[in-house]
Amino acid sequence: TRLQELHRLWELLLEKMREKGVKLLQAQKLVQFLRECEDVMDWINDKEAIVTSEELGQDLEHVEVLQKKFEEFQTDLAAHEERVNEVNQFAGKLIQEQHPEEELIKSKQDEVNASWQRLKGLAQQRQGKLFGAAEVQRFNRDVDETISWIKEKGQLMASDDFGRDLASVQALLRKHEGLERDLAALEDKVKALCAEADRLQQSHPINASQIQVKREELIANWEQIRTLAAERHARLNDSYR
Repeated sequence: TRLQELHRLWELLLEKMREKGVKLLQAQKLVQFLRECEDVMDWINDKEAIVTSEELGQDLEHVEVLQKKFEEFQTDLAAHEERVNEVNQFAGKLIQEQHPEEELIKSKQDEVNASWQRLKGLAQQRQGKLFGAAEVQRFNRDVDETISWIKEKGQLMASDDFGRDLASVQALLRKHEGLERDLAALEDKVKALCAEADRLQQSHPINASQIQVKREELIANWEQIRTLAAERHARLNDSYR
């Protein structure tokens, strides 16, 4: 009887040790799972500053630098998705094993997934804003380059040299007609930029007033050079007569 009692106590001790071993293993797995969740959450929180940045660049070159940096972040983001998948797989395994802390595990899993989806959504918004900023800055650059070209030609149109004799007047007329052909070719560019201004004002209403200012500046310079060209042509014709 005493031997049976000892045997029973021994079995009980083994059972308690087995139970304790299971609980220790469950606790170890839970700690590991929570650490993985924390690592992913830390990374997400760290990257949130990138996707919530309002910096859109002062010019096209600056926007392109920001876009390049953001592309590097997106590569990092895509690579990090594997970590999120691992958290979900780990959670699924623990729940399948009927872990006693199932509620906590599901809660942490949901927290990681919600934060991950939010980060991806904000990243998409940031990408769109940078793309829009690049479009507007490209328009600004094209307008500035066109105005610069107009002003350069305008200086030639503003010359007070109308020729001293028939030969010099004819030479100046030929040169002026060449400039007028350049202007005729530029007219298509001016029309295209005005059409682009209309499109950008629709797609980027927040920049509409700035785009309008740029458009008006372009039209004012274009009308001024056309007037200068007509006046110079008339003066040269008068000299020719």
